[in-house]
Amino acid sequence: MKKIVLALGMLCAQQAFAQDLNHMQWFNEPAQWSIKNQELKMQVTPQSDYWVKTHYGFTVDDGPFLYTLRGGEFETSVKIEGAYKSRYDQMGLMLRVDEKHWIKTGIEYVDGVYHFSVVTTNGVSSWGVTALKEKPDAIWIKATRRRDGVEIFYSTDGKNYAMAGLSYLPEQVPVKVGMMAASPDGDGFEATFKDFKVKHLADERRLEWLKDHQ
Repeated sequence: MKKIVLALGMLCAQQAFAQDLNHMQWFNEPAQWSIKNQELKMQVTPQSDYWVKTHYGFTVDDGPFLYTLRGGEFETSVKIEGAYKSRYDQMGLMLRVDEKHWIKTGIEYVDGVYHFSVVTTNGVSSWGVTALKEKPDAIWIKATRRRDGVEIFYSTDGKNYAMAGLSYLPEQVPVKVGMMAASPDGDGFEATFKDFKVKHLADERRLEWLKDHQ
C-alpha cells in the first residue's frame, strides 16, 4: 500500500511540473505544427536559425520557438526526437531574455554526426559542441537557472546525465523558456518534443539569507 501511495505521489509531482503546451506562445510560429497528449510536433521552418554575428558576420533570429515566461530560478527539461536531414539541422531548449541575450542547446546535425550543442549569446554568439559517438533515437536535455548562470546537461537514456556547459544569462529578469528548432541550410525536418517541464526553484540567495535569519 505504501508503495502505491508513493508511486501516486511521484506521478502527481511530475504532472505538477509539466507545462501545458496549449497555454504557451509562439515566436516565429512554423507553418505546420500540432500538440497532442502534451507532445509538440513541428515541421521546422526552412532556412531558419538563431545566431548573432560571430565569425559569419550575419544575425538571424527566425527559428520557431514555443515558450512560456518565467521569473526567478528554475529547472527545465525536455526529450527530443528529430528526423535530421541537412547540415546544421537542430532542436532543443531555448532560454531567451531578448534578441541579444539567449541560450539554445540540443542536438545539431553536422556532417552526418550528432553533436550536442550549446550556443550562448550575450551581444554576440559563441558555440560549443560535443560530438556523440552514436545517433540515439532520443536525447534528454536539462537546464538549471541559478543566479546569473545556466547549467546544461544531456542524456542518451533519460537516466544518466553529463554536463555540457555553464553559460551566463542576465539574472533578475524574466526569461522566455521553451522548445526551439532551426534548419539553417535545409528545407526543414520533423521535430518532436516530449515531456517538457519547468520546475520552480527557491531563490538561492534567499535560502542563504534564511539560514542566518531563523
